Amino acid sequence: MISKLKILSFWFFCSSLSGWAQPGSGKELLPDSRTALFHDFVNKEQLNALQSDGKEDDLMNVSHNQEINFLVTRAIIQQVDELQYRIEKDSTMGIQTKVRYIRGIERLLKDLNANWKLNRFDIAQFPVMVVAYTKCMEMDHAGISIEAEIEQLSYEVAKPLVNCTAFDTNVGFKASKNLLVKKYCHLFPQQILFTLNQFPDVPFADSLIKIAANNSPKQLYDYAAANNKLGAIIRKIDDPLIKAVSKMAMSSGNGQLYFPFLDKVVNGSLTIATIDSARSDSLSYFQLLVKTHIEYAGRLIEKDTAKGFNDLLKMMELKARDVYITTINGLHNEENELRFKVIQPLNAQELYYLAVLTDGIIYTSSFVNGVYPLMMQKVNQRGDSLLQLVNFDRYRKFLKMVAGYNTLNNFLSSFSNTNDANSLMRAFVGNLEKSAGLEDAVDVADSYASIMESNPLLAKKMLEHINLNYNRNVKQNNKKGIVLYNLLQKLLLSADTSRQVDLAVELGIPPVYNVPFKSLVNDSGQIVMQVFFYGDKDGQNIFQGFQKMFQPDKWKITNEKNWICINSIKGKPIFIYANRPLSEETGEDEMAQESLDSFFVANKLHPTVVIHRGHSYYAPYTIAQLQPSTKIVFMGSCGGYHLIHDILKTAPDAHIIASKQIGKTAINRPFFELLLEKLRIGEDVQWISFWKEFQQKVKVEGFEDYIPPHKNLGAILIKAFAIDSEK
Repeated sequence: MISKLKILSFWFFCSSLSGWAQPGSGKELLPDSRTALFHDFVNKEQLNALQSDGKEDDLMNVSHNQEINFLVTRAIIQQVDELQYRIEKDSTMGIQTKVRYIRGIERLLKDLNANWKLNRFDIAQFPVMVVAYTKCMEMDHAGISIEAEIEQLSYEVAKPLVNCTAFDTNVGFKASKNLLVKKYCHLFPQQILFTLNQFPDVPFADSLIKIAANNSPKQLYDYAAANNKLGAIIRKIDDPLIKAVSKMAMSSGNGQLYFPFLDKVVNGSLTIATIDSARSDSLSYFQLLVKTHIEYAGRLIEKDTAKGFNDLLKMMELKARDVYITTINGLHNEENELRFKVIQPLNAQELYYLAVLTDGIIYTSSFVNGVYPLMMQKVNQRGDSLLQLVNFDRYRKFLKMVAGYNTLNNFLSSFSNTNDANSLMRAFVGNLEKSAGLEDAVDVADSYASIMESNPLLAKKMLEHINLNYNRNVKQNNKKGIVLYNLLQKLLLSADTSRQVDLAVELGIPPVYNVPFKSLVNDSGQIVMQVFFYGDKDGQNIFQGFQKMFQPDKWKITNEKNWICINSIKGKPIFIYANRPLSEETGEDEMAQESLDSFFVANKLHPTVVIHRGHSYYAPYTIAQLQPSTKIVFMGSCGGYHLIHDILKTAPDAHIIASKQIGKTAINRPFFELLLEKLRIGEDVQWISFWKEFQQKVKVEGFEDYIPPHKNLGAILIKAFAIDSEK
């Protein structure tokens, strides 16, 4: 390689930018005065290319690979010079033709200089481009179409060649431009329809539209509805999927309501008219959703994924939550007859999906007093029949729920065959390594503590099955399975406090049972806490009560326009910042939070304790503002437990306290008071002893729904698995 570089450097030294040494003659060829200026433009771009790597030398350093550097430099200088020489020497070319080809080279170099450092072009491809340009020039000069040459090139190489204007008059230029469209669409299939909207006349539009339809029927829907050329082309294509989507697009209804049934519309088993009839009634529409989903779930067992499957699931979740669960949750103070009237017409399968699709949202009383007993009644108290009716879809989620709501024993005892119940629990903890994510394993982890309390024998069998699965994965050398079942073994053993399993040591994760005081303080020895309030009526009332918590002999309140600061005047320095719950209607509460966030940034403050005080629908806004520095997060809203996984994405080391059900001020306030006192006197937060003391202070129904960090096995599993995956 050194010898090549030496030869190249010598060649650079001997070359002239204003003329070329004619190979083999020893004579110098000077350009025609009519082309000299254009050669100078090329020479200038060559120099720009050499200098674009930031070094004043005769070598382009574009890679750690010296071979690539050599080849790129040779192409930019030697091969381009030879091409200039060839054009200038060719007596069969007229001056205008020569100028056109020389200007084409200049544009290639300009394109290179503008894009390679921005990673828009792989500069290692430039030698290929120079060779391809030479071939295209020969074909063009001979009156032959360049289409065949362009077709075999990559999009990255072909695009600059077609767009350099040297071949605009070529007989194959239009076909070559079309080829660029095809190459781009195959490279970026998600951009097919956007691209075709600009170039609808390409002869292969139909084939590309079919690809786009299979990749994204929803995107096709938007373009099929458009009153333009592409929309007309789409609507004329004779393809079952495209015809179905086009019909949806031209209907008067909302396309979002049709897409869950796309597969059935395509195969002709369901009509748009039938969907229109069902969507006029929320009950009929939900029933149609569930019926279709059960069918799709059955096909999924055979590895056949129906078109629109995910759209169907999302729509079911939306309707289950908004039409049914929100209603019965909101009526929790009413008599059961009134409260559960809305779910009476639903069959067992529909009630099943109400439950599993609203985990973390459905209240304990909504499940235990309404959905579960009605569901079991409608299958004649036969749990095995229920699971068969839904093709065992999401059965792990359901088992986790019945375990958490202390109805697992009742459910399993309803099986006609005890062996079937045992087989179900074996399946519950089996083959978790085959699941796409961690959700199934998290469900197993989250259910164990409840099972251990209500059915110790069953919990023991779960541990045995987990050990068997661990050994199976070891024999199969399945890395994911080995890690997953090893973590589950240790997590489930830790749930038995008599074993005194130290998860921090066993799993290599931050402490689970305590938060050291020193981990919460900043470089100035201060603890910075942030409390989020929202500007609805409830938030404003809670804020008033919040301020009254602080005794003036221990705390000082400083008032600002958009927020307040409460700092300790006795004990350890604690600074609590809370935004004012200004009007949500005008967005002032959001601006107050932004003002406080800006204050944190300007003063380099990083809260380590965060308290959310607001309804569940505000929780995502709090989570979005969390900092990775956060070590303790208290979600005071209803169903905050459901958002634990979202919190961990931003604050992976956070200890999270949240309720599975209703968040109550009568529970939230004592927690905050106890936490503040522990920190003010400089104590570590020991969760086991902390929770016992906390429980003594709270004598309110619903306390059992608040889950302390050390019992949140699912969250611990997520942390441990993420850490192990990074090893």
